[in-house]
Amino acid sequence: MNGEEFWRRVHEAARKATWAYLATADGQQPKVRVVHPAFEGERVWIATGRNSHKARQIQKNPRVELFYQLGPELVHLTVTGTARFIDDMAEKKRVWSGKIFDYDLAQFWPGGPESPDFGLLLIAPTRVELTTLADITQGAKPDVWRPAKRSPSA
Repeated sequence: MNGEEFWRRVHEAARKATWAYLATADGQQPKVRVVHPAFEGERVWIATGRNSHKARQIQKNPRVELFYQLGPELVHLTVTGTARFIDDMAEKKRVWSGKIFDYDLAQFWPGGPESPDFGLLLIAPTRVELTTLADITQGAKPDVWRPAKRSPSA
């Protein structure tokens, strides 16, 4: 499967699932919570409170993993990557006004992207895996994407 087809399937699965489970680490203890992420190309956005537990955990350890499971066919989508908060106001406004999220962010941050507690989390995937339970039971390998490696001169 080519990259374009892979990402089309990933975006479709993520739209159907709506919710995903985000894993962070609190010291040596994994923590998992439900989030409502949004894909923009090969990037994943999460809007969250800037002072939340997950925000503090990500500041200490940016490695995260998202997991989606959906539908009767049990599609599994896993995104492994590194997360960071975006503080650039122009980028926060672009994402906010670009309707990247399929819900109204003002429900949680009525002051808009300038709200002090509006945290815009960007996940840069290092690995994305897409499979179904049927594929797993048939011994099929999952479809996996990794970013292209840069040459040392790049």
